[in-house]
Amino acid sequence: MNKRYALVIRPDETSAKIADQLRKRLAVYGCVEDPHMPQTIFVIGGDGTFIYAVHEYMPHLDEVCFYGIHTGTLGFYTDYLDTDLDAFVSAYVNDQCTEVRYPILSAHYDGHEVHGINEIRIENAARTQVMEIYVNDRKFEDFRGTGICVCTQLGSTAYNRSLGGAVIQEGLRFIEMTEIAGIHHVKYRSLGSPIVMCENTQLRFESESFDHALLGVDSDVLPLDGVKSITMHTSPDLSVRMLRGRQVSYFDRLKSLF
Repeated sequence: MNKRYALVIRPDETSAKIADQLRKRLAVYGCVEDPHMPQTIFVIGGDGTFIYAVHEYMPHLDEVCFYGIHTGTLGFYTDYLDTDLDAFVSAYVNDQCTEVRYPILSAHYDGHEVHGINEIRIENAARTQVMEIYVNDRKFEDFRGTGICVCTQLGSTAYNRSLGGAVIQEGLRFIEMTEIAGIHHVKYRSLGSPIVMCENTQLRFESESFDHALLGVDSDVLPLDGVKSITMHTSPDLSVRMLRGRQVSYFDRLKSLF
């Protein structure tokens, strides 16, 4: 078979044991561990480990597929639990996996470009963040509050859900914008509700000052001091390629987690 692979492992005893067992099984089929030029990234852990793995291999997304086994409860990024290792390996070595692609968010500001799998957030815990929001270059509203969260369909069940955002069913290619502690009274009012938009929507956030605000990109945070404008949209060039070894109902995943 001679397939090249790499492992991204959650740092716990259970995940380490599964990784050792996986190496032994893959060796029987001639698969070679190659962290520098892999074709498949095996992710052993939870959804957080999966997101970490995608960020680690972001420069090589066109060249790799991600295939995960969950060492906790069933996650949105994986179809197998740690007790399903034999079925997990069998689907892979017998080419019974289906490749699916998921969009990635991009944000641009001051010559920088960053990418998020779940969400990208503008957050200011130090003071009220005032900004103008543009949708496809047309003024939509003025916002005052702690910030804004923009998420993908995958990210709709993450921080977005905690903010009261809608859960978007798998297969629907939308992005969602949800307020973070918006201020609404007789003088200032924004939409106040999450809004789901077509995946090719471009959002622009402008402010006289983003000082003390942070740009949250999944689990990373970046300072926005001195920034005046931030643009967000789904990336036209990048996507996450995942292998699905079996069909698990999206609603079964929801029930198992929530």
